[in-house]
Amino acid sequence: MKKFMEEFKQFIARGNVMDMAVGVIIGGAFSSITTSLINDIIMPLLGIFTSSISFAELSVTVGSAVITYGNFIQAILNFLIMALVVFCMIKALNSFHRKKEETPAEEPAPPEPSPEEKLLTEIRDLLKEKS
Repeated sequence: MKKFMEEFKQFIARGNVMDMAVGVIIGGAFSSITTSLINDIIMPLLGIFTSSISFAELSVTVGSAVITYGNFIQAILNFLIMALVVFCMIKALNSFHRKKEETPAEEPAPPEPSPEEKLLTEIRDLLKEKS
């Protein structure tokens, strides 16, 4: 049990958990934006083609049960838009990272030779001239 708790502490201390928590919070906020986009903009426009009926009002009554398949259609559209936006964001991030990796890092210039190396080079050159 002690080892389990230590592993759990290490897991929590990693940055991935905090990144995931931030992602969940932002995702929840973004979900309300896409829900509003679906309910307030896209569905009324699609309603024009379905005789001004809101998709939320589409339903079928079977016995005493009311099946509101319009809500299901809205949920599917909400998911598809959310998936498309996430896909575009990941694609943009991947291309950004790819460009960053493709940019070659400039190699630093070789260091200047030390005074001893310069002196030894001069001695070598003088010896070559005498030979």
